[in-house]
Formats: sequence, C-alpha cells, structure tokens
Amino acid sequence: MDNIEMNQKCVHILQNWDPFGFGIHSYDTETADVVAALQGIDDPTELGKVIQKVYEYSFEQWIPFERCVAIAYKLLAVKFEAKCII
Repeated sequence: MDNIEMNQKCVHILQNWDPFGFGIHSYDTETADVVAALQGIDDPTELGKVIQKVYEYSFEQWIPFERCVAIAYKLLAVKFEAKCII
C-alpha cells in the first residue's frame, strides 16, 4: 500500500466517524489536518490529543478523549499496515 492509498483509507475512516453527526462531508478541513498529523505520529495517545484539539478548534465542541484515541488506533492500524507492505 502506498502513501496515497493509506491517506485515502484514513480519509474514509475519518469521514465515516462523523463525531458530531453533521454528515460525512462536514469535516474536510479537519480530516486533512489529522491525516497530515498522522504522517509524523505513531503514538495513539499523541494522535488522539491532536484529533481532539483539531475538532474542538473548528467546532468549539469537545469530543471525549477516549473516542479520539479509539479513532487514532484505527488510523494507526492503517498506517502500520502500509509500512508492513512496503
């Protein structure tokens, strides 16, 4: 799996997450920010903090940290799968 395919899978995961129930295309900016951050982060706790901060900044709504870490694990699983295949 190349980096483009990895990013596409991560975008799909984030769009389907829809933490506020606004619809899958309501988070394009946040999705891009999280996928960019994913490139340099391998720790689910650190990525969870980034996810929480990005969404809170944009929507002024708080997402429980546990939910952010749960989605971080899914994203990191895709990233690690991509690394193993290369």
